[in-house]
Amino acid sequence: MRRFTQFLAIAQISLAIGACGDRDAPAPEAFGPHEVASPAASSLPPGTEVAATQTVAPVGALPTVVMHKDPYCECCSLWARHVEGAGFPVSVVIDEDMEAIKRAVGVPADKASCHTAQVEGYFIEGHVPAEDIKRLLAERPNARGLAAPGMPIGSPGMPGPANPYTVYLIGKDGSSTPFGQHGH
Repeated sequence: MRRFTQFLAIAQISLAIGACGDRDAPAPEAFGPHEVASPAASSLPPGTEVAATQTVAPVGALPTVVMHKDPYCECCSLWARHVEGAGFPVSVVIDEDMEAIKRAVGVPADKASCHTAQVEGYFIEGHVPAEDIKRLLAERPNARGLAAPGMPIGSPGMPGPANPYTVYLIGKDGSSTPFGQHGH
């Protein structure tokens, strides 16, 4: 059963990545000066934690959001611009093996999206609005992070009419509870 669940997770993530970008898209360097290539995520030993970047910032400044993305996904770059527009510095890491990153930080397979970010020990999975990230950092719940499963149309980075979607708080045990409702 575990192998079947892993297979489903890989299939869901592959579909999400395939749906969000065009493999004939411009080279990764075309997305912006703040993006860097990462070493192959497959070189991470099983169970390795991928830690958020520690930065020293002025008092009151927002922490850096480190976003891992597939090199061909444009909606991820649009989400990074949304987060930057809200005042967060963003560092983008181009990574061909997003599945390894998601496993390393503990994103549940049914809550996966196209990109995975980290900020101050939390993961931010998918098109989570910056306001939810700010609330997460203000409240500091005992949790793994936030997830906006799939790629909701109208969410930050996903152009189109606003469709209702839920951002979930993912507990340390992998459970999820609604954290924010959007597009209503």
